Amino acid sequence: MSSVADPLPDQLLPGQELPAPGAPGLLRRLLAERMGRLGLILVLAFVLIALAAPWIAPYDPLKINVKAKLEGVSLAHWAGTDQLGRDTLSRLIWGSRTALAIALTATGLAGAIGLVLGMIAGYGPRWFDGLLVLILDSLSSLPMIMFALAVITVLGPGTFTLMLVIVVISVPGYARLIRAQTLSLKTADYIEAERVMGASHTRILLRHLMPNVVGPLVILLSMDVPVVIMLEAGLSYLNLGVKPPTPSWGNILYDGYTSLRQQPLLVIAGGIPLILSTIGFTFLGEGLRDALDPKLQVRVR
Repeated sequence: MSSVADPLPDQLLPGQELPAPGAPGLLRRLLAERMGRLGLILVLAFVLIALAAPWIAPYDPLKINVKAKLEGVSLAHWAGTDQLGRDTLSRLIWGSRTALAIALTATGLAGAIGLVLGMIAGYGPRWFDGLLVLILDSLSSLPMIMFALAVITVLGPGTFTLMLVIVVISVPGYARLIRAQTLSLKTADYIEAERVMGASHTRILLRHLMPNVVGPLVILLSMDVPVVIMLEAGLSYLNLGVKPPTPSWGNILYDGYTSLRQQPLLVIAGGIPLILSTIGFTFLGEGLRDALDPKLQVRVR
């Protein structure tokens, strides 16, 4: 996926070269930046931990051992235990699977819906564009937290409700971004040439417009993942998101808050992955922005 068409050889200045094409070239440019490299390492670490949770978690995250409740750091429990004696490290590891599953699924669905709606609005008839913009503006004007609380109150707390709220909240921003990109590209010379040659609307949308508008969307999605993780943790902290006893970073923070006087370690342990995941996805988004920016893709030797 690329943000714009690469410059032609006759458009290069002396001493410049074409950017490396494809995924290997993108990965090479991403790793060349310190921020992007650190973000990629952190994100891959969280993904691997989430995937390997059943094998690397030292204990069952749901196993209760009241005799070992609110223990500190020890060889048996590297991050201590909670008020029910459950191993905190195991719950953090499984919580990473919960957080990433919700964040990646919700942002992926929202991005896909926003991509389709934005391209149709930008390329389609003016009346549909106006109607869609009106609907998107109406959704964007809703206060995020109040809307989330209202939907959760009506449908009840749970993972599905949380993901539905995230998708509805996120789609307007993605659709408006894609619409703006599509409007700026649909009058380009190469698009007009395709129309003159008799290319179908589907071919123009999928073959020419989508590869050029999806780059900025990928950058925005990577930067919104930590926002979704924080939203999930915040709603779970309020008992409006992931239901206990399912391991969640928000639930761990709530348990730490209720036991703050007896064992402050629980709050610290629950906050560390939130901070690291935010840093990782934000740095990855910044690195992707630099790697996909057409002004930065042309390298000077």
